[in-house]
Amino acid sequence: MTKRLLLIDDDSGARRIIQLSLEAAAGWQVLTAASGPAGMAIAVAELPDAILLDVMMPELDGPATYQKLQAHPKTQTIPVIMLTAKAGPGEQQSLLDLGISGIITKPFKVPALIAEIRRLLNWSIEI
Repeated sequence: MTKRLLLIDDDSGARRIIQLSLEAAAGWQVLTAASGPAGMAIAVAELPDAILLDVMMPELDGPATYQKLQAHPKTQTIPVIMLTAKAGPGEQQSLLDLGISGIITKPFKVPALIAEIRRLLNWSIEI
């Protein structure tokens, strides 16, 4: 069965590149949202297998969006991986302390991104 991911990122270029890459290289279905509130609505309606969530966004940042996802009964069990350009150990630890499934730092190469998503979510390679 095809995995479904929701990518929440305010950068339209990054959204498009990540979506096309994951769909072409991993065969996953990727839903996208440009903001935390839009991502919340899609997550509740679509119940994806996992969420890739950008940390730095206007209006509702990644950690605040994650807390809203955790507070909603329909989305609280969906694994969330944060995407961040802030690679410092202090910033990463504060994100991990929220209870997320993991962190992937930007920039990344597509094969490494796919491998890291699979590793963090314990998803086997589909044949």
